[in-house]
Amino acid sequence: MKKLFFLFILFVSTHLFISAQVAKRLMKPADIYRLPSVGNAQISPDGNWVVYTVTTVDSLKDKRSTDLWMVSWDGTQTIQLTSDAESEGSPKFSPDGKYISFLSSRQDSKGSQVWLMDRRGGEGKKLTDFKDGVNDYAWSPDAKKLLLTITDKEPEDTSKIKTTKPYVIDRYQYKEDVEGYRYKKLYTHLYVLDIATKKLDTLTRGNYNEGNASWSPDGSQVLYVSNTTTDPDKNENSDIFVIDAKQGSTAKQITTWTGADNSPRWSPDGKWIAYSRSTNNADYIMYDQLILAVVSKDGGDPKLLSQNLDRGVIDPRWSKDGTSIFALVEDDRQQYVASFSVATGEMKKIADGERAFSSIEPTANGNWLVTMSDPKTPTEIYALENGNARKLTKHTDDFLAPLSLATVEGFTSKSSDGTDVSGLLYRPANATANQKLPMILFIHGGPVGQDEFAFDQSRQMLAAAGYAVIAVNYRGSSGRGLAFCKIISGDWGNKEVIDLHGAVDYMIKKGIADPDKLGVAGWSYGGILTDYLIASDTRFKAASSGAGTGFTLSLYGVDQYINQYNNEIGPPWKSIDKYLKISYPLLKADRIKTPTLFFSGEKDFNVPTAGSEQMYQALRTLGVPTQLIIYPNQFHGISVPSYQRDRLERWVAWFGKYLK
Repeated sequence: MKKLFFLFILFVSTHLFISAQVAKRLMKPADIYRLPSVGNAQISPDGNWVVYTVTTVDSLKDKRSTDLWMVSWDGTQTIQLTSDAESEGSPKFSPDGKYISFLSSRQDSKGSQVWLMDRRGGEGKKLTDFKDGVNDYAWSPDAKKLLLTITDKEPEDTSKIKTTKPYVIDRYQYKEDVEGYRYKKLYTHLYVLDIATKKLDTLTRGNYNEGNASWSPDGSQVLYVSNTTTDPDKNENSDIFVIDAKQGSTAKQITTWTGADNSPRWSPDGKWIAYSRSTNNADYIMYDQLILAVVSKDGGDPKLLSQNLDRGVIDPRWSKDGTSIFALVEDDRQQYVASFSVATGEMKKIADGERAFSSIEPTANGNWLVTMSDPKTPTEIYALENGNARKLTKHTDDFLAPLSLATVEGFTSKSSDGTDVSGLLYRPANATANQKLPMILFIHGGPVGQDEFAFDQSRQMLAAAGYAVIAVNYRGSSGRGLAFCKIISGDWGNKEVIDLHGAVDYMIKKGIADPDKLGVAGWSYGGILTDYLIASDTRFKAASSGAGTGFTLSLYGVDQYINQYNNEIGPPWKSIDKYLKISYPLLKADRIKTPTLFFSGEKDFNVPTAGSEQMYQALRTLGVPTQLIIYPNQFHGISVPSYQRDRLERWVAWFGKYLK
C-alpha cells in the first residue's frame, strides 16, 4: 500500500513538474526588457566562426548595452567576447582571421574608436585615438592598413563656454532628426591609417560627405559613395567614386545617374562593381524601389539586372566565382534571398517563404550567412546551405520559452475601388475558433515600406491583450511594384484610407472583428493615417496616433521634408488648395468622435511635436476624450526602454478602456 501511495505521489509530482515546465503565458509590456537584439554578423576568413553583436536591456540603468559574441559555423560553440559597461559594435575579423576589431567609446566620451582583440580572448587594445571618434572602418586586404571614415572635428572646444553661441544657419535643409539644427560646417571624409606606424593619409577633401567605403580586392583602390552636386540638400543624388588608396589621388566618378546609386560592392576580380540604383532620377525619390546594377570599375553604362522584376532589390553580394550576385528582394510581405546572373540577369530564388531575411554575407565555402525572422521568432543568425536555413544563434529562446504567442496569417482584402491589398492578421493565442474579437488596425509608417512575415513585438503585445490585430500594406507601401507605391504621391489620406477601411470591412465580413469594438493605431506615417481615419469615419471607438500630424500645411519648413513638399506638392504659395486638401484631419476635426491618445518625442525633427499638439488641442476643444504623451529628450523613434514599456502599457490601458 505504501509503495502504491509513493508511486501515486511520484506520478502527481512529476505531472505537476512537467505542467509547470510547459505552462505558457501571454506577453506583457515588461517583456520588452527581456528581448535581446542580434545583428552585425560577420564570417571569419576561414568560414569556421561568426562574430556578431547582442544588445540587451539593463532595466535598472534604463539603457541598452551591446556586446560581442562568437559562434562556430557548426553551431556547437558560443562564446561571449565582451561584457564592458560601454557598448561595442561593427565587429570584423582581420584578413588573417587572428583578430577581431570593433568600434567602442570605451575611455572616450566623445566618439567611438577602433579596438582590436585576439580572437581567442583577452583585453581589447585601442588602435585609434581621434578627438571626435571614428564613424566606420575597413581592413585592407593585407591587414596592414585601415580605411577610416571620420567626420571633421569641432573647430573649438565648447565645453568651457558658459553661454552657447547662436546657431547661424544657411543650409537649405536646416533640420534633421537626431542631428538637430544643421549649422555646423563639418564634413565626413576618408583616411588611410598605417597600423604599424600610425601614419594617417587623407584620401578625400572638400565640402562633401563620403561613406559606404571599401577596399578593392588587391588593396590598391577605394570605392565610396558621395553627393557632389552644387547643393546636396536640394536633391537625393548619390554617385559611386573610385580613388587610388594613397594621399593626393584624384577620385573618378563611376556613375552619373541623377537619382541614387548606393551599396557598391567590388567583384572578386576587382573589375566590376555591383550596386543598388534608384528607379527614379528625380530630385526627390520617396516612392521608389531599388534596381540591382553592375558597372565597370572604370565607368560606362551600367547593366540593370533586375529592371524588369518590378520589386526592390537591396544588399548585393557577389558569389565567390563572380558569375552571379546574391541580394534580398522585397516582395509582398516577404524579403527573400535571390541570385542574379551577371551575364543574363536571370533571377533564381534561393530561400523564400513566410519569413523575412534582413542581411546576407558570403562564406569561404560558397554558403551564406544570413539574419532572419518569422512571425514567431525574433531575428537570429542562420547558415544558409543549399537554400536551407540552419539556426546558429539562440539568444531569443529564453525570451520565447514562457510565452504563448499570437498566430499570424496572411490575408488579401479588396478595397471599394477594386484594389487588392495584402495584410497580416494576428489572432490571440487564447482565442477560440470563430470567435468575434475587438480589433486594432495597427498601421506601418513610411509610407514606403511593408509589413512582413517577421516578428513584431508591438502587434504581438496587443494581440496578447485580447485583440485581433491587423497589419495592412496599403497603397504607398513597397513590395507590390513601383506603380502601387507611387500612386499616392501628392494625394495623401485618400487611397491609403480606402485600403485601410477595406481591410477592416473584410475582417468584419469574415466574422473576425466585432464592428462595435474597432481601434486604430500607428506611428509616423501610421500616426498620420490614424488622424486621417478618425477624421473620415466614426467607426473607430479608440485610437492612438504617434508622431503624426493632421495639418500638413503647418509643417512646411518646420520638419525635415522640405524636398518632398516642394517636389511632390509644391510650395504653399503655389499649391494652397493641395495643402488644404491633405490637411483635413485638423480642418475637419469637428467630425472626430474617437477618443484618441497622442504621442510624440520631445526632440522629434522628423514629424515635430506640433503635429500631435495641434490634434490634441483640437480634440480637447471639442470635448473628445484625449491625452498627449511627450517623451522627454526623445527623437522620432522612442529608444529609452522604460518609455517603450510605458507606451505599450498606455496602448493596452487606452484600448481596454474604450474597446472592452
